[in-house]
Amino acid sequence: MRLPNWLQKIVKFIQNFFSHIPAELQAAIHTGVTVTENIKTFVDSPAADILTALIPGNLDDKIKTALRQALPTLLTQLKLADNCAGAQTSDEIVTCATQTLQALDGNIKNAFLHSLAVMIAQVAADGQLTWQDTACVVEWYYQQRFKAQDVQ
Repeated sequence: MRLPNWLQKIVKFIQNFFSHIPAELQAAIHTGVTVTENIKTFVDSPAADILTALIPGNLDDKIKTALRQALPTLLTQLKLADNCAGAQTSDEIVTCATQTLQALDGNIKNAFLHSLAVMIAQVAADGQLTWQDTACVVEWYYQQRFKAQDVQ
C-alpha cells in the first residue's frame, strides 16, 4: 500500500528532523524504543533480574542507573502498578506492572507502550527532549528504523 503524498511529506520531514538530532539524543530515542520493546516481549523468569533483562547492556552506566531508578516510577505513574500492592522492590513493581501491561489488548496496550517509550527516551536524554518532539520521533523511529531491523 502506497502512502498518500501528504503523509509521505510528513514522514520525510520527521526523517530529516531525526537526522539532525544530536547522536546522544538519537541514542536516547533508540533506548526508549528498545526498553519498551523488551517490556512488551518480556517472559517472566525467576532467574532473571527484570531490570537487567529489560535495559540493554551496551548503555552508559549513568543511563542504566537513571533507568533502573525511573522505570518503577514511570510504570507506577502510568497506573500499571495499581494492582501491585504487595510489590516491595523495584523488580517486583516492574514485574507486576509488566504483567498488567501484557494483559492489555490492542490500542490501549499500544498507547501505554508508546507513552512508556517516550518517557524512557526522555529519561535517557536527561530531560533534553520535550514530550511533543519525543512522541513524534519515537513513533517514526519505531516504525521506520526499529521494525525495519526485524525484517532484515
